[in-house]
Amino acid sequence: MSRRQFDIVEVLVIVAFVAYAVGLIVYFAPARKTEVRVTTNVSPSTEGQRLAATYGPDKYSMGPEEWIIRELLNDQRAGVFLDVGSSDARELSNTYYLESVLGWSGVAVDAQSDYAADYARYRPRTRFRSFLVSDRSDEVLPFYVTQEKGHSTANRNWASEKVATISVSSITLDDLLAREKISHIDLMSMDIEGYEPQALAGFDIERFGPRVVVVEAHPPIRQRLLDYFTAHGYVLQARYLGVDDFNYYFMPRATPRESRE
Repeated sequence: MSRRQFDIVEVLVIVAFVAYAVGLIVYFAPARKTEVRVTTNVSPSTEGQRLAATYGPDKYSMGPEEWIIRELLNDQRAGVFLDVGSSDARELSNTYYLESVLGWSGVAVDAQSDYAADYARYRPRTRFRSFLVSDRSDEVLPFYVTQEKGHSTANRNWASEKVATISVSSITLDDLLAREKISHIDLMSMDIEGYEPQALAGFDIERFGPRVVVVEAHPPIRQRLLDYFTAHGYVLQARYLGVDDFNYYFMPRATPRESRE
């Protein structure tokens, strides 16, 4: 049996497809890293391409969080952040760029005290505190440390089988911010592996009024997050759902006066 010959149209179609695929690979390929900055895959949507072209390709955050935060805050300088579940001082951080480039300051809190040394070394404007953020203060609670950085949790059902258990003092966000004498937040970033509803239960969001909230939204707790923020007058920034499927971004609902301005 003779082998089928490709006609010229088929050849052109194949060439065009290969060129398109190579173009996507080049566009989203990791660029040269600066210090610990990373480039990760972003949805090849129009919105993702726009963010990468405007703010990328390098960033410190795990995904496009840094770009989206910068856009929502219009690269505001000298703001105040609250980084809950902050993890490493620089690697995969949503707030390192804000501090190191835009002059922000704030509080970072994580149940693992091992991160403190790097905050002292690299984050002079950040007060690092080691607590388990919960709905009650001054309790000693178990915290499950996984082998994978950034995936430890206070929720045993969310932890893998291979964990080390440590005991950590709990604190509410209200109490933490009162101790730190902070009365207003421009950005709140929260990534605590499914424990977000408990942490939010100890937070008076109307009192501190964060301008932007980015919160990790695992599917089992998404409705609870939506209910909480909607009840407190915050609106999901839905335009980013196609770019970042790990996090929700919320901003306060505009008042009639703000809408006219």
